[in-house]
Amino acid sequence: MRRLFIALFVMMAMSFSASAQKIALIDMEYILKNIPAYEMANEQLAQVSKKWEAEVQVQLEAVQTMYKEYQAEQVFLSAEMKKKKEDAIIAKEKEAQELKRKYFGSDGELYKKRESLMKPIQDEIYEAVKTLSEDKGYQLILDRASGVNIIFASPKIDISNEVLVKLGYSK
Repeated sequence: MRRLFIALFVMMAMSFSASAQKIALIDMEYILKNIPAYEMANEQLAQVSKKWEAEVQVQLEAVQTMYKEYQAEQVFLSAEMKKKKEDAIIAKEKEAQELKRKYFGSDGELYKKRESLMKPIQDEIYEAVKTLSEDKGYQLILDRASGVNIIFASPKIDISNEVLVKLGYSK
């Protein structure tokens, strides 16, 4: 009798913990494409990136010009002059590489600019998703646009449009 009571108790406890969980999906790419501030930020980043790429390219072209001049004059230069020209070319090339690293490195200006423009948008989306999750009782919200392998998902559980509405962009 006691075993039966314990088994019944364990089964009831398991049934409470195995209650259905509410899951939803969002498509972050879709959401971002429908936020004008994101598109403007991307355009601004593209313009800044293009400007900085041009600066770096000018530096690299200057190095190429110096090298070509050096090759043309090399026959007429003394060993000391050759060394000076070679050092100047190397210094200019290092300068160009440093400029490239400054703008496009892992903690470069472009990364900082992207972070300053995108973080507020991402935080706003996160807060909207969090609010929807709390309001509608979702235990899990997955991003279909991320690398998660979702083979099939019912469109009924996609709340991307609800997130856009929550953000003030009605769809």
